[in-house]
Amino acid sequence: MKKQIFTISVFCLTALISYCQTDFDKYFEDKSMRIDFALSGNYEYQAAALQQIREEPVWGGTKQNLTDEFNYGGYYVNVYDKASGKLIYSRGFNTLFEEWRTTEQAKTETQSWTNSISFPYPKNEITVDILGRNKDDMKFHSLLKSDINPNSIFINREQLKENTVIKIQNNGNSAEKVDIVFLGEGYTAAEQQKFLDDVNRFTQSLFKTPPYDTRRNDFNVWAVELVSEESGMDISGKGIFKQTALNSGFYTFGIERYLTTQDMKSIRDAVWNVPCDAIFILVNTDIYGGGGMYNLYAMGTADNARTASVFVHELGHSFAGLADEYFTSEVAYDDEFYNLTLEPWEPNITTLIDFNSKWENLLPPDTQIPTPDNSANADKLGVFEGGGYLAKGIYRPKAHCMMRDYAPFCPVCTRAINAMIDFLTDK
Repeated sequence: MKKQIFTISVFCLTALISYCQTDFDKYFEDKSMRIDFALSGNYEYQAAALQQIREEPVWGGTKQNLTDEFNYGGYYVNVYDKASGKLIYSRGFNTLFEEWRTTEQAKTETQSWTNSISFPYPKNEITVDILGRNKDDMKFHSLLKSDINPNSIFINREQLKENTVIKIQNNGNSAEKVDIVFLGEGYTAAEQQKFLDDVNRFTQSLFKTPPYDTRRNDFNVWAVELVSEESGMDISGKGIFKQTALNSGFYTFGIERYLTTQDMKSIRDAVWNVPCDAIFILVNTDIYGGGGMYNLYAMGTADNARTASVFVHELGHSFAGLADEYFTSEVAYDDEFYNLTLEPWEPNITTLIDFNSKWENLLPPDTQIPTPDNSANADKLGVFEGGGYLAKGIYRPKAHCMMRDYAPFCPVCTRAINAMIDFLTDK
């Protein structure tokens, strides 16, 4: 009887996978549609406008989990089949512009920043809806809605620069693997071998870190060689500016260690022909710093003593949607970055407004909430006050974690990382 049940279960699973693949084949071709769009606004409002639509030759994402199950991010893209109105693709993501809107500068200036999203290339006409999350209610509201004909003459089909692409680790079909792409920033033509050596070093470091150490076979790793005119990156706070491929720099929002780039067009142009689930920009310097935004990119430096930990921490943001758990370091955001009357979307912080949706089911029955941050609870899973840049009103799962101070990932973050790997590999 047990053998018969197992056989039926395998048959059902096979049928489900076949159905999902058929759904992809019904609506999409095995390549990508990229949409570049502008987000403009200030502290009070934001708007979106279409800049260009591109056809690109590779779709490396999952072909089965086409609609997002996580509800992560400050933005969402929903793609509908126009004829039937069916939702055929969706993903959440963050942007650097979203963070800028919470700064003091945004209270006196209005700016416009380029952003970019990609999804499988549709066979038929679609409706694309780009939505932004309103912090007043944590719900998504439409910013840009557009009908797109995939055969339109206005879609850009230009072949972009063929950068040298190296397979660092190949474990199989990209539709069934997580594809991490390393981009080199601040490496001159003479430093490309150093870039490849750095990528190999970072790859080894990642897969020695739990939970990635047990999931290595689920990943492909790629390196894209980008040639910069000069080594390093901008350090605007010290008057240093370099000619680099991706225009990166420290002092984002005035924060010395915050390393980012606004140049999303150059990033997306660099990965136009590479299967890509996650982007890490490796910057050729030994200065401490980095940054990461969910489903956008992560960035870190190559040669600082804490390089390996910064890499894994920033990947936690960009790959798994994890929040920062620290609350004493300098940040540019005001106290309204999180609405304390509502539950934040990140899986590893809570305001206790809807704690049942977070890690309540992982806690031992006798856990004190909030959990005292003392030596007796130093290694315990609990609900510790302080996180998300605030000392009061937001809580984290453990006293120490990779997302606070580079300690090992806590069980909550580990679960979130494994869930994202499973989603992208059709587990």
